[in-house]
Amino acid sequence: MRYLLDTHAAIWALEDINKLSRAAAAVVEDTACLLFISIASAWEIAIKISIGKLDFAGGCANFIAQMEQNGIIVLPITGKHLQGVETLPAIHRDPFDRLLIATAQSENLTIISADENFQKYNIRCVW
Repeated sequence: MRYLLDTHAAIWALEDINKLSRAAAAVVEDTACLLFISIASAWEIAIKISIGKLDFAGGCANFIAQMEQNGIIVLPITGKHLQGVETLPAIHRDPFDRLLIATAQSENLTIISADENFQKYNIRCVW
């Protein structure tokens, strides 16, 4: 299976896997699963660091490096992802989450997220 990590799930997978649900942790630890992260998550981390809402050692560059070191594929933002955002119902207002939802839809990925709003869209979710 192929999975897209929500930003918080990626941070927890790096810093404290016990914050993930059992199902989410099992996916992250399963070497047969292919894990992805959107570059939008690094962008979100950079913004949260700059406004003092997050302290992540080494910043977004370290976040990306750690993802890659752990075999997690960093996806770029594509036009297809942005077009998907345009057509999403206005259930979730967070722009980063909307981009992750559209990315999961266009790339046929299951999202790993604790955010219950994700389940209101036409995507597969694990938590």
